Amino acid sequence: MAFANVNGQKIFYKDSGGRGPAVVLAHGFLMDSSMFDAQVAALSDKFRVVTWDERGFGQTEYDGKPFTYWDSANDCLALMTHLGIDSAVVGGMSQGGFLSLRAALTAPERVRALVLIDTAADNDGPEILAGYRQMVDTWVTHGPVDDLVNIIANIIIADERENPKWIAKWKARPKEAMVHPSGCLLERDDISARLGEIACPAIIIHGTNDTAISAERAEALRKGLRNAGDIVWVQGAAHAANLTHPNAVNPPLRAFLERVA
Repeated sequence: MAFANVNGQKIFYKDSGGRGPAVVLAHGFLMDSSMFDAQVAALSDKFRVVTWDERGFGQTEYDGKPFTYWDSANDCLALMTHLGIDSAVVGGMSQGGFLSLRAALTAPERVRALVLIDTAADNDGPEILAGYRQMVDTWVTHGPVDDLVNIIANIIIADERENPKWIAKWKARPKEAMVHPSGCLLERDDISARLGEIACPAIIIHGTNDTAISAERAEALRKGLRNAGDIVWVQGAAHAANLTHPNAVNPPLRAFLERVA
């Protein structure tokens, strides 16, 4: 196991190594770096793939204080510095995309391209946020009870093989661990108006059955970015398309990386 002491945090990461161009991938909310295992296996023959656990998730030990996705973006950049990576293709799924967009705005010279999987630049509407806050309140008060985690697993994953694996991880964590990561998620700022500042190439990958972030929001992300091609639609995939449909995600992702990196 490898850890990087950066920004007052102890960040857990996995590095495939090698001399290839660096690709740094960040996971979604309630997930961890293992959700990219299939991408690491498919890409590490040619690319140096780094995956890492963000604050509040996986094996990363964080300071337990409130944080934002700008802080997470700085964690990503600091991890790159720790690993001697001057620039990389940076990306992630859902909240991994939130922080990757912010990394590109913070240090454009260090982000060669973006990989954006089932993500967006805006925040959810008031009604959706109210529903999510109710879920968080239930989790923090009563823990990850069965009815709640089954609903969440079907929003994020919707796969009968994967759902139980991730539910078991959620139930193993203290219920209070949800407080600050959920605050970061629900209170995030809308950066849609700043997308035009991002000039690097981007690939947008999106599940056709994603109910967490709609196709319309994916299209708004594409239109806002200056250098994003057509969206790669993953048929039948929910929110975690790269986890549940790697055979559909990996070929276009590899082709994009070979072109830009």
